[in-house]
Amino acid sequence: MNLDFQKSPDGLLPAIIQDHATGKVLMLGYMNAEALDKTKAEGKVTFFSRSKQRLWTKGETSDNFLHVKEILTDCDGDTILIKADPAGPTCHTGADTCFDEVNDGQAPFLNYLQKRIIRDRKQNPSDTSYTTSLFRKGVNKIAQKVGEEAVEVVIEAKDDNDDLFKGEVADLLFHLLVLLEHKNIDLDEIISVLRTRHQ
Repeated sequence: MNLDFQKSPDGLLPAIIQDHATGKVLMLGYMNAEALDKTKAEGKVTFFSRSKQRLWTKGETSDNFLHVKEILTDCDGDTILIKADPAGPTCHTGADTCFDEVNDGQAPFLNYLQKRIIRDRKQNPSDTSYTTSLFRKGVNKIAQKVGEEAVEVVIEAKDDNDDLFKGEVADLLFHLLVLLEHKNIDLDEIISVLRTRHQ
């Protein structure tokens, strides 16, 4: 992480906070080196408040903390991007974001699940991982699991237990992502097919 706090006369760099699951930009704050160090150490986003002239941890009075998932820097080393998990509304007004956007839509998590978690189990096998065991059994077993889960979805769809239905749909999506990863196909490629059909 090559940040140059000296690029700013006051030693503050902009820090963009993004929801790691939805991709929504939650807010913009400023950090000095001390604020960044505290953020890394405690796992909660801490800014340098220009109005209070002190370190300020987001959520210190509201408990709406921003739990750090990943910290990135831009190519020039003068902007920080923090992907976080918000524990409630981010804005002091009660809005989900400081830009008055609704922070919904968990679909980007599917990309994260495939590209970060499932792919890691494929590239770094673990004897205790269910996903790794699927990869080791090969495409026939993975495809069979997709079929089994699809049947379970159909069965649960006929009943009135929404929780069981959602659980089976989640199982189907997971095994479908494993199958895509086994075949080296990104979910984005499937989304592109759907977009082409509906343009």
